[in-house]
Amino acid sequence: MTAFPPSPDLPYAGLTPHAVLDALDAAGLRGDGRILQLNSYENRVFQVHLEESLDPQAAPPAVVVAKFYRAGRWSDAQILEEHAFARELAEAEVPAVAPLALQAPPEAPAALTLQGQPPTLATLEGWRFAVSPRCGGRSPELEDASVLEWIGRFLGRLHTVGARRPFAQRLTLDGSAAARASVQWLIDGDRLPPDALHGWHDTCLRALDAVDTRLRRHGALELLRLHGDCHVGNLLWTAAGPHFVDLDDAVNGPAVQDLWMLLGGDRHEMQTQLGALLDGYETIREFDRRELALIEPLRTLRIIQHSAWIARRWNDPAFPVAFPSFESPSYWSQQTTLLREQIAAMEDEPLVA
Repeated sequence: MTAFPPSPDLPYAGLTPHAVLDALDAAGLRGDGRILQLNSYENRVFQVHLEESLDPQAAPPAVVVAKFYRAGRWSDAQILEEHAFARELAEAEVPAVAPLALQAPPEAPAALTLQGQPPTLATLEGWRFAVSPRCGGRSPELEDASVLEWIGRFLGRLHTVGARRPFAQRLTLDGSAAARASVQWLIDGDRLPPDALHGWHDTCLRALDAVDTRLRRHGALELLRLHGDCHVGNLLWTAAGPHFVDLDDAVNGPAVQDLWMLLGGDRHEMQTQLGALLDGYETIREFDRRELALIEPLRTLRIIQHSAWIARRWNDPAFPVAFPSFESPSYWSQQTTLLREQIAAMEDEPLVA
């Protein structure tokens, strides 16, 4: 492999196309030279054409997707739990894309390590990567109630598998502690413009207090393994229906976390969409409608964590390009306004369906 190992300041600087192909070759997957970088901020993801098909009886040669994990974000054990969940879903015939089992060829470099049962996580010269088959599709038409019902059935099946046991290594979404730690990290690091600091900080704390109030009112949460980042960008649609392509943010959490990000528009539109999702979901699995009161608290946590995520990744050259206003007072003013709106939303009656 010809790449330098990842560094905190330039996490993907050495990950050239040649380095990607060398890594896959070391794991027994020889590319034919055609490689395309796919959209991804957190990791680096590439579509690679192979010289030979994964199935000796198939033609043409296979196309795979290789994901190179950002150093320091997840432990090996957390990544392997994600992989095991994806493979468990696939074995239950839930349409989620699972990583391939890797097998090092005899000529593989000694530095290559493979982990997992079966091996799905490879490490070479500091780079950790996994490979999955390419599964295409288009964005689903969420304005179509029948599409939402289908997605609801799919999520019900996913959650049925997720409820079998909890994650032991991955995060649990059950309160405001992680978001509060992110707020303190932003404050301690002087990462906000001084004239925006007080208003944003005060509003964050009030919003998080409102989150905790809603959670206490709800009582004990039923936690299960979730997709965790269930938005339309992670959902592809084919003639066979929906499938998810990214479990990188899989967590333990309440079922509603995998529903609310598919809702959009005004309150009436969201209630209509939610009704269609639950019409499908509840043909597979019961849904606790008390969790609808958690939608705005969960949205609030995501808003705060999103700002902290951008700040933590600011040394990655892709982030200043993608979020050019992040360091400006206007960005933080907009965030403060958004959080004030969330405080008001958490005081309103929850959605019904």
